Amino acid sequence: MQNMPLISTVSKQLPSGNQQVKFFIEDKLHPKYGYLLIEGSKSHAEVVAEIKERIEMMEKSRMDLMRFSFKKTWKDDHNFYLYSA
Repeated sequence: MQNMPLISTVSKQLPSGNQQVKFFIEDKLHPKYGYLLIEGSKSHAEVVAEIKERIEMMEKSRMDLMRFSFKKTWKDDHNFYLYSA
């Protein structure tokens, strides 16, 4: 994404060792929020980079018609959820 709006995060360490991150994307036109589950503990910069990467992958795959084909095994990302506010 060219002009990524401000991303704020709130993270919580789970007993399993994973980190649950709730994030807010502060965009005037399309504010969003979501959740990310990552293994281990990461710094704020690493978490924001992971969120940006997953959003980019989601936007690229939006136009991929092969994901609706039974020939290609498309996997949903159950560790990343994005909602519009």
